[in-house]
Amino acid sequence: MIDQVFRTPLTRLAGVRHPVVQTGMGWVAGPRLVSAVAEAGGLGILASATMSLDGLAAAVAEVRRRTSAPFGVNLRADAADADARAGLLIREGVKVASFALAPRRDLIDRLKEAGVVVIPTVGARRHAEKVAAWGADAVMVQGGEGGGHTGPLATTLLLPQVVDAVGVPVIAAGGFFDGRGLAAALSYGAAGVAMGTRFLLTADSPVPDAVKAVYLGASETVVTRRVDGTPHRVLRTPLVDALERSGRLAGLARALRNAHRFRGISGMSWPALVRDGRAMRRARRLGWAEVLMAANTPMLLRSAMVDGRPDLGVMAAGQVVALLGDLPTCEELIDRVVADAAAVLRRLSARLDDDGAQSAE
Repeated sequence: MIDQVFRTPLTRLAGVRHPVVQTGMGWVAGPRLVSAVAEAGGLGILASATMSLDGLAAAVAEVRRRTSAPFGVNLRADAADADARAGLLIREGVKVASFALAPRRDLIDRLKEAGVVVIPTVGARRHAEKVAAWGADAVMVQGGEGGGHTGPLATTLLLPQVVDAVGVPVIAAGGFFDGRGLAAALSYGAAGVAMGTRFLLTADSPVPDAVKAVYLGASETVVTRRVDGTPHRVLRTPLVDALERSGRLAGLARALRNAHRFRGISGMSWPALVRDGRAMRRARRLGWAEVLMAANTPMLLRSAMVDGRPDLGVMAAGQVVALLGDLPTCEELIDRVVADAAAVLRRLSARLDDDGAQSAE
């Protein structure tokens, strides 16, 4: 375990040793990966969107058995049972609640009053300003390079906007995978970095080896709306190409089948799924066709990430996937990122000192 540390607002807020976050990836960020990240000194985020409430309780308990270090849980702000899930986090003393969408103001207040650190993910400055004004403890900013649901603005443009606009710690996501990225993010004023694809490709990730091999051999990602109607960055595969060519009716039929499969796996009743759909429709201002298509995401991801069938599923991936070629443990990865960032900053400082001395002569 590395001795080098960076003390930042993120490490102080979350109680972790290193300003490195593992994002909440559905079907990937389970107890095994989250606890490995936590033990290595980073902030592991448990992905709960694909879990029932009972499943989340069991996952939190398993992380607790594996580690005593702080960790977080990613919640869907538009889930019909978001309040019940928040209550679970409060009862179990989970350190961090992260959100893919802006949570309600009263939900932020409830979590904060219980001592839970609230970190929404945003893709635009105005969203960061809104949740910061509502009391969020920090914001995670994801640029368009990131995998999964993503926006159009590059991290290098979005990050400085948000850092300058809000008075809370900012975590940079989208395009990060090594120590140079951490050093750059800190230089921009960020309190740390978050990585998804890089942690997916570790020895501690539960993704099947055959699927990891596909990732390691990949050189291209694509942003498609054919998975669930919103921009989604994934590996370019024959299945994705087929989705791009498919018609609207075929997409809706596929989504209905996937909703039925997800109901069986999650244990949710049809009324519960309908309640979730209504909540999603209100929160995201979607039509019913788009709500139905959202059922594609968990099941198409599951086919690859759990079942090991990349030919039948989609694989969310950031653009950094083309630069990755190994499967370190989480401890090896975090140690390497932190050590390399420190070395980069030392070299930069020495170079600036030398240039300054030469200019003074």
